[in-house]
Amino acid sequence: MQYFQRVSCPEHVRIPTEDSDAWVWNPGHRWVYDKLAVAMSQGLEAAPHGVAPDAYPVFSKPIYNLKGMGVGSRVLASQADYLDAYQPGHFWSTLLEGEHVSSDVALVDGVPQWWRHARGIASGAGTFDYWEVRPDADEAVEQWCAPWCRRHLAGYTGMVNLETIGGRIIEVHLRFADQWPDLYGGDRWVEALVRLYTEGAWSFREGTARPGYSVVLFMPHGPRYRHPPAGLQREVEGMAGISSLQITFHERLAIERHAMPPGGFRVAIVNCWDRASGNAARDRLRAFFAGAKNEQ
Repeated sequence: MQYFQRVSCPEHVRIPTEDSDAWVWNPGHRWVYDKLAVAMSQGLEAAPHGVAPDAYPVFSKPIYNLKGMGVGSRVLASQADYLDAYQPGHFWSTLLEGEHVSSDVALVDGVPQWWRHARGIASGAGTFDYWEVRPDADEAVEQWCAPWCRRHLAGYTGMVNLETIGGRIIEVHLRFADQWPDLYGGDRWVEALVRLYTEGAWSFREGTARPGYSVVLFMPHGPRYRHPPAGLQREVEGMAGISSLQITFHERLAIERHAMPPGGFRVAIVNCWDRASGNAARDRLRAFFAGAKNEQ
């Protein structure tokens, strides 16, 4: 919500930032949250658990997962892995290789009007060290995904987030990635976003776009973490090269209520224009979380 604080939005206009809202508000296109259907729409080998793969390795995950964060996902290297992982509501599909890209796309009647791509640098077990948000085009993603959007999202106007590996779609979200709008253009971009949902048209003056970084802080599973003091948050936000800070958990909710990957509990995201500055800010926050007296 911090990105909307300085931009006016009509009260009746609904702009989803959560998949649960996007699913409710877009009944005609909510099928895209069926990951098995998305895989099959691209001609990938895929089937629900109960139909064994003909060859390995494959990738397994829930057919539906509106919480995200890679929950329940794993590589199946053998029949023994498949039998061990078997679970109703899950499916397997082609194990894709290549760069993991998160792309936000502004669509008008399913036709792409604007793209922005973020490349994830993985740190293991479903976690990411940082994302690089770059203004340049990604031909592998756009050449595959633009025709897919025109065919499968005709009639839809709004933002869509596409996660791809090697240019093939692994997930579709009827929303934008709310992790880094400040790196897209801040208030000007949010104003264009509001116009997209109010007027059904995209008009964003890009200006001089530059690459940015979204540095992620994961801490060990187990403790019940508390938010950093407001003074520390202001200190981090005021560091040179820092664009924004997000604390990414609800301290009043039990830890099991948060969807997190096996590799860690995500506590913060630091958006920055210089990755070294982002790393320094992350280290400052890590010191707080490591030293704070958190509940077990």
